[in-house]
Formats: sequence, structure tokens, C-alpha cells
Amino acid sequence: MRYVKVMLPLWLLYLALTANIELGNIVLGALVAALAAVLLQPVRQPWGVQLLPGTLWALTKYIVILIWDLIVSGVQVARIVLSPSLPIKPGIIAIPSGTASELGTALSAHAITVTPGQMVVEISDEGVMYTHVLDLTKSEAATQQAQVMRRDLLSRIFK
Repeated sequence: MRYVKVMLPLWLLYLALTANIELGNIVLGALVAALAAVLLQPVRQPWGVQLLPGTLWALTKYIVILIWDLIVSGVQVARIVLSPSLPIKPGIIAIPSGTASELGTALSAHAITVTPGQMVVEISDEGVMYTHVLDLTKSEAATQQAQVMRRDLLSRIFK
């Protein structure tokens, strides 16, 4: 039954995207949806209404902090670029993601990458994000601290 709950929306999405309701396409869509459902292997996760307020609060806080980081780092990068001496010391730092899920690691890497002056260049199998930064002297401690905050929020969002 749990496969049907995944397969049916995928099949309907396939049919809507292809806009072709011929028998061959309907059968192909069902096969593709069934294969995707088997590969995804949906698992039953405990979820309840009591988790919703905490999750929404953590998600809101995560988004607000991400927007604030974008603004602050954008100003810092503009200041560095506009400075005649161009005071940068670029480098690569290793930031452990510390999240249990790959989705949490990916979202954390995305938050780092969209921040001006930083970019995740590789994620190891252990979840360590190798990040290029414009100013190595200032960024390492701040980035580590920001990652701890992101990890805590993402763990509350993806319980």
C-alpha cells in the first residue's frame, strides 16, 4: 500500500507532464512510476501534529537567518571588492556537516554556497563540506559557528 501512495502521484505527474493519454504512454508512465516507487522505497516515519509548531518555528528561523547571512555577507564582499588593496586571503576549509541526513547536508551546503564569498566545492562521503572562502582568517571560526546553528535547525526541521 505504501508503494501505491508514492506511485499514484508520480504516475499522475508523469501523465500531466507528457500531456499524452495514449495507452502506450499510460502503461509507460505506470512502469516508470512503479520503478521510481521501488527505488525510493518509501519508509513510514512517525509524524504528528505535535511536531508541526517546532518544525515551522525552526524553518522560519532558518530562512530568516539565511536571508540575514546573505545581506551581511553581500555587504562584506562588496566592501572587499571595492577596497583598493583587495584584502583577501582565499583558502579552503573543511566543515563537518554534522547532519544525519543527506538532505540536511545538501541544504546546509546550499546555504553556504548562496552566501557571497563562500562556495562548497566538494562534499565527502562522511559529510565534510570543503568550502572555498575569500578570507580564510575571518571565515573559519564564523563558518564553523554558523554550521553548528544550521545543523541544529535542520535537525529540528527534519526529525
